[in-house]
Amino acid sequence: MNTHKILCALSLASAMMALGSGVASARDLTVVNFGGANGDAQDAAFIKPLEKQTGKKIITVAYNGEQAKVKAMVETHNVVWDAVEVETGDLGRGCDEGLYEKLDWSKIGNKADYVPEAIRDCGVGAFVWSTALAYNAKTLKTAPKSWADFWDVKKFPGKRGMRKGAHYNLEFALMADGVAPKDVYKVLSTPEGVDRAFKKLDQLKPNIQWWEAGAQPPQMLAAGDVVMSTAYNGRIDAAQREGQPLQVVWNQSIYDLDYWVIPTGTPNKAAAEKFISFATSTGPQIAYAQHIAYGPVNKQAIGKLDSKTLANLPNSPENGKNALFSDNSFWTDHGEELDQRFTAWAAR
Repeated sequence: MNTHKILCALSLASAMMALGSGVASARDLTVVNFGGANGDAQDAAFIKPLEKQTGKKIITVAYNGEQAKVKAMVETHNVVWDAVEVETGDLGRGCDEGLYEKLDWSKIGNKADYVPEAIRDCGVGAFVWSTALAYNAKTLKTAPKSWADFWDVKKFPGKRGMRKGAHYNLEFALMADGVAPKDVYKVLSTPEGVDRAFKKLDQLKPNIQWWEAGAQPPQMLAAGDVVMSTAYNGRIDAAQREGQPLQVVWNQSIYDLDYWVIPTGTPNKAAAEKFISFATSTGPQIAYAQHIAYGPVNKQAIGKLDSKTLANLPNSPENGKNALFSDNSFWTDHGEELDQRFTAWAAR
């Protein structure tokens, strides 16, 4: 176990001991996120400033999105996590299953201050991230501009990195085939549209090198294993900060949000609401975007950021104008069948 995991385990154990000793109402607020560069940015923008403001310790725990842990806490009435960062799919399922508190927005903030996608019954947007086309500027002298270029192996010879899964790749394939971002899910909702996406993927299949972890695309691009790749924008930003000559093509990118939720039954609900209200307010949102290239959910923060910071954010006015919002409802309804077809297709 590495040092980080040990600290996380000790933090979680500390929170559980506090609950078990009957001092639940007095225990420290526990905030759970995905760790890494994102966790570091949250620590600098949300955790430390709020600790300084309130004088109260906040415990941070890094996890890998294990909703089974949240479910076990809620079902055993032993909730020791208070504010948890979750992905879109987990937000919908967890809310339906009663794992998260329905939010009282009077305790969170003015809905008008948030981007529309940030407002859900059980969650508040934490930040906006994107899956986009990335390339190595040292390898490609001519910059690709779209998914049509990504598919054009004559103009841009070489391997393409793609995440091994149906989600995103089917949308990218349709955009490469000429479907406008605003029409992608309408087309993909038909059997003909699904066939069209897989037929387009067929064209690129001999040139695809699959990736399964977000850290892989920048590594593959830097090593020259691929000339372009789909990638999480935050990973490319981190590589750029380390001096790698990697670039993002924002045109036709797919953006999504992570959300803050409050596990049902936490004795620290009021403190969790205050944390979420603080973390999504203007100042902390500006500070967060300056530490990592994930976009604010607070509209006032977007308006106050400098042009250099905005240039790297998924939901800046320029970068977001031809982007597609990932349709979680579509993937909830069709994800299982499309993943099965994709797995069979990829294995052939």
